Amino acid sequence: MKKLFLALIALIVSFGVAHADKYTLNRENLPEQAREMLTKYFPKAKVAMIKVDRHLLKKTDYDVKLVNGTKIEFNNAGRWTSVDCKSRAVPDALVPRTIRNYVSKNFDGVKITKIERKLKGFEVELEDGIELTFDLLGTFKKMDMKD
Repeated sequence: MKKLFLALIALIVSFGVAHADKYTLNRENLPEQAREMLTKYFPKAKVAMIKVDRHLLKKTDYDVKLVNGTKIEFNNAGRWTSVDCKSRAVPDALVPRTIRNYVSKNFDGVKITKIERKLKGFEVELEDGIELTFDLLGTFKKMDMKD
């Protein structure tokens, strides 16, 4: 019984160590595609923190926080899944053209401050708290107010 208990404790400890998140400032810990995206769209921004999030059954993902407050999430391949620029505008090149056109036509002068890639499309948050949902082709689906 004692050996079983010790084995169980050892398993739990090793499970916790395997799931430990890693925090760093070194961009080299990111996949190449993520490093390229940061260099291209946020060339002057300094990294405040990179969280390497290892999961047991899922693949690793990465959370990057820049000094200016911008948060970017990447999947295991380095493709961005979320860009939250807080009160700043998300770089235009990251927003599909159809979504940019819809926002500029229907919300003139309002900035896109957050964009998320979802399985079925995109979710966009505007600076005034309006959340818009689009399909993969950029066709508008619905609008909500942020709580």
